[in-house]
Amino acid sequence: MLYKEWLNEWLELYVKAATKERTYRKYRQQAEKYLLPALGNYDVNALSAVELQKFLVSLSEHGLAPNSVNFIIAVLRSSLKKGVQLGIIDRQYGDAIVRPRVRANAVSCFTKEEQKKIENYILSHDKPYLFGILLALYTGLRIGELLALTWEDVDLQKGTMSITKSCYDKWEDDHYLKAVDTTKTKSSERTIPIPRQIIVHMKALKKQTNSRYVVIGKTEWGAQVRSYQRAFERLLKKLNIKHKGFHALRHTFATRALEVGVDVKTLSEILGHQDPSITLRRYTHSLMDHKTEMMNKVGQLLR
Repeated sequence: MLYKEWLNEWLELYVKAATKERTYRKYRQQAEKYLLPALGNYDVNALSAVELQKFLVSLSEHGLAPNSVNFIIAVLRSSLKKGVQLGIIDRQYGDAIVRPRVRANAVSCFTKEEQKKIENYILSHDKPYLFGILLALYTGLRIGELLALTWEDVDLQKGTMSITKSCYDKWEDDHYLKAVDTTKTKSSERTIPIPRQIIVHMKALKKQTNSRYVVIGKTEWGAQVRSYQRAFERLLKKLNIKHKGFHALRHTFATRALEVGVDVKTLSEILGHQDPSITLRRYTHSLMDHKTEMMNKVGQLLR
């Protein structure tokens, strides 16, 4: 059997049946773009450790980021392992691949001055569409979670909101549609307390809009991911703030939370991380000002 025959069979029978539609589409996209052209015409038992390593090196030489290469390798290894389990492949060499080293990117967040500029603009202009940006700054929601949030998920009396779903843009019939799915991981399902100062604005927003979604859009389905990202980009340009992705709002929330003394375990649960160590690794290096302040307090012992 050729690898392309097995790969397509594996995607349709095993990946599609066991994963979210979005995950299946991502697997399929990587397979069609990289795996099928390079390895598709190999016999499944001719994919030696050397051939697989050559393939990995070729990906890196074409400028793919280490994270992207690692995802492609994960798809490759999963398909080969399932083939061995089913007796279709004699032996798989995916575990022998030497993966590229991944360096963690520095967390990008807004300064306190930039954050105030964003907040002041949103609060001083009657543009309900932009309120989601403020909500992200004070809850750390991912953009998919934010735009999937409905008023049914919000309890303004208790001051909490339940994160049970996420959304993404799906290309269908020559245009993008808003697709609502489950959260990124099981640990992403969580209940978040809403700061009292934000509840006041949410109550006013609910009275002002008729949308089922907290973040309104041009249709009854609320805002779509890409259009909201563009609105955020336009806002930063208007305020003369250096461009950062929407995810920087989540990073900013986490950084401010640590600065005011929120413990890592609590912050981890609010962010929906699987383990507090993820939060610790990702954000502790972004607190140099706080570290300096703490070190100076230690230094006060020298009298």
